[in-house]
Amino acid sequence: MVAKNLLSVTETLTIVPFSDEHRDAFRKLNEEWITKYFKMEEMDRISLNQPKEYILDKGGYIAVALFNGEPVGVCALIPSKNPDYEFELAKMGVSPSVQGKGIGKLLGQHILEKGKSLGAKRIFLESNRKLTPALSLYKKLGFVEIKGKQSPYERSDIQMEISLD
Repeated sequence: MVAKNLLSVTETLTIVPFSDEHRDAFRKLNEEWITKYFKMEEMDRISLNQPKEYILDKGGYIAVALFNGEPVGVCALIPSKNPDYEFELAKMGVSPSVQGKGIGKLLGQHILEKGKSLGAKRIFLESNRKLTPALSLYKKLGFVEIKGKQSPYERSDIQMEISLD
């Protein structure tokens, strides 16, 4: 059985840690999906404009998917202030030009492996039910819906978690 729309043998995908050269791509890829469906919120501006200070310097991690050398996807592990979780999976965005090629799934798997290597036992995320492809991906990765957590985002109407044990 051959999967449709996956990477061809002539295309290359690599996932690398964030560096300053990816700063604009991190912001742009996230602004693209956020402004398409919602509005930019204060927490978006902080994390997207100051990824080093807000995410990396606090022990977080950002992965960048390079498709034929160009940044087309990003995803972050943000250290959690909630004692039930070590990290939040956040700021995942994949360029519409390459959606359907499995890049989001590969990014998600990479981020979960990175979380494990950093000692995470549980990771949570926040999303919106309007983003059905994203929710489907999160479920395929093993996330399950939870209730009762407070969110700093107006748009958040679903929260999910995964146990990495």
